[in-house]
Amino acid sequence: MGNTTMVRPEPDTTGTRALGRLVALLPAHDEEALLGAAISSLRAQSSPPDHVVVVADNCTDDTAGVASAHDAMVLVPVDNVHKKAGALNQALEQLLPELEDDDLVLVMDADCTLDPEFLATARHHLLDPRLGGVGGVFRGGPGGGLVGTFQRNEYARYARDVRRLRGRALVLTGTASVFPVAVLREVKAARSDGRLPDSTGAGLVYDTSVLTEDNELSLALMHLGHRILAPAACTLETEVMTTWRALGDQRLRWKRGALENLLDYGWTPVTRPYWGRQLMSLLGVIATVLYVGSLLVGLAVGLTLHPFWLALSGVFVVERVVTVRARGWRQMLLAAPLVVEMVFDVYLQLVQARAFAQALLRTERNW
Repeated sequence: MGNTTMVRPEPDTTGTRALGRLVALLPAHDEEALLGAAISSLRAQSSPPDHVVVVADNCTDDTAGVASAHDAMVLVPVDNVHKKAGALNQALEQLLPELEDDDLVLVMDADCTLDPEFLATARHHLLDPRLGGVGGVFRGGPGGGLVGTFQRNEYARYARDVRRLRGRALVLTGTASVFPVAVLREVKAARSDGRLPDSTGAGLVYDTSVLTEDNELSLALMHLGHRILAPAACTLETEVMTTWRALGDQRLRWKRGALENLLDYGWTPVTRPYWGRQLMSLLGVIATVLYVGSLLVGLAVGLTLHPFWLALSGVFVVERVVTVRARGWRQMLLAAPLVVEMVFDVYLQLVQARAFAQALLRTERNW
């Protein structure tokens, strides 16, 4: 940033939001292996960022060196004990005073790569002053064997749902989202004056006490009256978990964090649909237990399955196959034998049940 002189666009007088510079902010902890590809994907954008800033947080590898080699500015947090949210807060405290209200900030994970039209698409949609942020629609990267394949299919289904909902996302994903600077300043002010939860009392953009800072920030924006959007063309690739244990740890944090975010905000017009989804998730856990249990009992005692359960299984098969059509016929064949992907679904349901229990009992967090 420094003394770089930028040509700023003239304010738009047609009722749309004026847009200025765009700063890409990449929090990175020991990401030397993947950071170069992430920065390269930013340079390859049809509308590239004006500045790239890497936040090298508690790194023990050469993350900072890789960032410098790719002509990115490097910020090193001081005594950060709050992981990603803490690193981002320190970076934003330095950057926001240098930016104008009509500038934009992309917050992007260092293990992701953006498709070339991501930023141009985000800019286009952020002309709408009702939007508080634009997030990405992600697909899974390579690797991970069968557990990686399951995640790539899961992400393909998520992307399909977002497209069908015309970008009406539940959360601005932490993989990559773009925010107007004015909105980030509004969040800081709302935390300071009590309009938004602020467990730390510091009046910062990200609440460092939560497990899912992206989900919490999404709720904050909506409580301030902003809309959020995940346009179909804002696509990117993110790393998949390569082991069942890593996947379980990730999803436990996601699911428990989302539930605890709702507990923090309480019952509001914004959170009511989210509470409804949590209820549906709980019912899904119960339904999965009943479904799998009935199948196992039937097989164990040699009973003939009721036509209802057979028909229900057929519906599941069709849904599994159709929703991965975008990934090709091989993945459709993999999804057809219901028992294959059922292993993944049951595993996630068990993680969901554990998240409910931990959130309700307020057990100690291990992250």
